[in-house]
Amino acid sequence: MQSKFHRFASIALAVAMAAGAVSAVAQVMVGGAPMYPTKDIIDNAVNSKDHTTLVAAVKAAGLVDTLKGPGPFTVFAPTNEAFAALPAGTVDTLLKPENKATLTGILTYHVVPGKLDAAALTQKIKDGKGMASLKTVAGGTLVAKASGGKVTVTDEKGGTATVTTPDVIQSNGVIHVVDKVLLPK
Repeated sequence: MQSKFHRFASIALAVAMAAGAVSAVAQVMVGGAPMYPTKDIIDNAVNSKDHTTLVAAVKAAGLVDTLKGPGPFTVFAPTNEAFAALPAGTVDTLLKPENKATLTGILTYHVVPGKLDAAALTQKIKDGKGMASLKTVAGGTLVAKASGGKVTVTDEKGGTATVTTPDVIQSNGVIHVVDKVLLPK
């Protein structure tokens, strides 16, 4: 017969192991860096070597304070490779002070109010009979679809990005890493 101490110790060990498993599952690596659910979108993004262009653009657009705010936000975050795929000179032109309004419009087009993790996004797609219209902070619309176990997001110009890393949980929302820059009309 187990003593009360042994039962307590067994329960405590089981709880500790379960907590460790939960935290291990919740932490995602992006751009070689751990993403912490207790940090905000900016504090995590600055550590991703795959998002240095996005971070530079967010700073140039003056959106740091917004994305450090309470949100919640769903961010479709393009990688450096996605920005590099734009026509030559586009990023350099957008980063110029005189193009701040255009840059802000493009960046806020990647942000949807609220926290849509993969499960919520998938449910919206199912509810929409295969597609979900997402209103962005910029005022435009993105269309999400699911196919072959992947979620895609199509912009108003017909460009389609694939979610490559879903559910990067943040203290003020969620990031879904995408492989293309989405462009408003």
